[in-house]
Amino acid sequence: MTPLRQRMTDDLKLRNYSANTVESYVRAVRKFAEFHGRSPDELGPEQVRQFLLYLVEERRVAWGTYNVHLCAIRFLYNVTLERDTLLKGIPCPKEQKRLPVVLTYEEVTQFFNACRNFKHQTVFLCAYAGGLRISEIANLQINDIDSGRDIIHVRQSKGERDRLVPLSPRLLVVLREYWKQYRPEAWLFFGDSKARPITTNCVSRACSAVREQAGLSKHVTMHTLRRVPA
Repeated sequence: MTPLRQRMTDDLKLRNYSANTVESYVRAVRKFAEFHGRSPDELGPEQVRQFLLYLVEERRVAWGTYNVHLCAIRFLYNVTLERDTLLKGIPCPKEQKRLPVVLTYEEVTQFFNACRNFKHQTVFLCAYAGGLRISEIANLQINDIDSGRDIIHVRQSKGERDRLVPLSPRLLVVLREYWKQYRPEAWLFFGDSKARPITTNCVSRACSAVREQAGLSKHVTMHTLRRVPA
């Protein structure tokens, strides 16, 4: 990591940005630098415009992805480099509103029936029956499941806030069976070893694989599963 990127990382952490946001912003700035083959502190508004046009016209990224890159570059120049007037002419994209993907109960059943991995089934059920986000599921620890009070303690959720989520009897039964089979030690859903949590990328890949196995035409993600009432 270059000294400039390290300083930007430190600036983000000092302002209590989430780990995911820090990673996304630093990655976006790295792509900006690689596009021009120069350090961002040697670039200006015209180079920023060229990079953003490249994202829109050639990469054809989603507007949400575009906005992450723009926000990252703004943070770099406004905060880390203290050049808050440099990007005043760069417009923010108009927000696009799309209807969310919603599954029918039949499609949900089809999805879960196609999943042969019980660990992944349990992960998906946390989104479906518990309404948990993918990052929240990945960061769950055993002690976060409070069967005595029928709640799930979600730590450092969106906005860096803790929250309590109702634990449905159906989900509790599955979690108990999962514990018997896998015997997690600290992280409820561990990754390559029990000492590390499962990654969100691993969960996303598993979700995509099951969608294909189920033969569903809809774009099913972990966020999609949260939208269906359990």
